[in-house]
Amino acid sequence: MATTKIYVVYYSLHGHVETMAREVQRGVNAVEGVEATLWQVPETLPSIILQKVKAPPKADDVPEIRPEQLEEADGFLFGFPSRFGVMAAQFKAFFDATHEIWEKQALAGKPAGIFWSTGFHGGGQELTALTAVTQLAHHGMIFVPLGYTFGSGMFEMSEVKGGSSYGSGTFAADGSRQPTEIELQQAFYQGKYVAQFAKKLKS
Repeated sequence: MATTKIYVVYYSLHGHVETMAREVQRGVNAVEGVEATLWQVPETLPSIILQKVKAPPKADDVPEIRPEQLEEADGFLFGFPSRFGVMAAQFKAFFDATHEIWEKQALAGKPAGIFWSTGFHGGGQELTALTAVTQLAHHGMIFVPLGYTFGSGMFEMSEVKGGSSYGSGTFAADGSRQPTEIELQQAFYQGKYVAQFAKKLKS
């Protein structure tokens, strides 16, 4: 049976989404016959701004993706920070550049999941995913939410936890908070869940 290829595509300014993306990738790779490749979208902010916001260097082991490369994959997991309840402009700019593959509907029927980071409660833990679904819909992709399949982790109330039925997520707060163990567990689970769905769909 041919290998099912999943592209984990993300944008991360301060590293929170990158941490989640690597855990998502691990989850995908835990499924036999499925292979995850990690990609990042191009940065649009000038270097002077990145310095002012104290953004760390981009991961040098993760290549930048071009829109046409999406056609190579059987499924996707897209990750980004929230900006006022929607995906970061860098990721939106990447989607805006996919018009040529949109014209061909080259991604139609391919499954996709979404993961994210927000600052605080009310910062878009559900809205960021919900508004991102429009990008998938116009390409004809199949949105794969988690529902409540993560089990007891979905009902965790003893600690602050990101994520929802739409996908996995984390809180960055002022930037100092890092993804917690349970948030990373959900990211791993999401990678595995979407990978299993994509594998079944391909077969």
